[in-house]
Amino acid sequence: MTYHLENDQCRVAVQSHGAELSSLVRKDLPGPGALEYLWSADPAVWARHAPVLFPIVGRLADNGYRHQGRPYQLPQHGFARDREFSLVRQTATELAFELRADAASRAMYPFEFILTITYGLRAAELTVRWDVQNPAAADELLFSIGAHPAFRCPLLPDEQFADYFFHFDHPVTLPRYLLQDGLLTGLTAPLLTEQTELPLTYELFAQDALVLKNFDFTRLTLRSRRSARAVRLRFDGFPYLGLWTKGRGALFVCIEPWQGIAGSVGGPQELADKEGILTLAPGGQYSAHYTIAVE
Repeated sequence: MTYHLENDQCRVAVQSHGAELSSLVRKDLPGPGALEYLWSADPAVWARHAPVLFPIVGRLADNGYRHQGRPYQLPQHGFARDREFSLVRQTATELAFELRADAASRAMYPFEFILTITYGLRAAELTVRWDVQNPAAADELLFSIGAHPAFRCPLLPDEQFADYFFHFDHPVTLPRYLLQDGLLTGLTAPLLTEQTELPLTYELFAQDALVLKNFDFTRLTLRSRRSARAVRLRFDGFPYLGLWTKGRGALFVCIEPWQGIAGSVGGPQELADKEGILTLAPGGQYSAHYTIAVE
């Protein structure tokens, strides 16, 4: 089922399946009038809009891990994106969805959890908040969580993918952390040196996503050189970021704030030892949020 939020500036749609944002329209722009910013989830290219990544981000080696001596299988990015959430709150400005552990989740992920995803719309800014609770009486909860929103690129019909660039909030020096079959290799390659812009080309993503960590910026903007249209994300306190598109001809680009990261080639199989795993004590709660502003 699809639920909506709307104000004078924006209209938002969220599906209960995966609690996935499926539309983000700016209604009041000069020129185009209403403009959709989110990717259409064309199944011929990439059939998702903005999946939530839980309880892992990225891939595990052989799609498996161990916990307390037992082996488990877990697909890339976890299972939440493919599960039906319950709507638990709906107001004029917020939608909140909930997913709880059940028999199906415990077969691949032996933890109790309550995951709440809240969308809040104010003016032309959407806040996405994650709340993770550990309802267990004695056991710790091990998890990661991440965002994967895909934005149309180009946004306007007379533009090209190469007309766009990422703008950082100050000059940055960044390496990219290299992937092999979706796993971190331990190698890096230079990406930017004291620059504020990263021009978009399909060649940039020829070796998979750009994986960033240990960065010192909290805002990233997708901008066009031919129009005033832009998408600005803010992600305070996020240790990892992914930038990705499907390949040549894909008319979208993803900006992915992560609280977690892919597994490593030859890395540890114990979930507790994996980089980016968060630990939540019994009865504990974890919260994080990011914002999307459309111009």
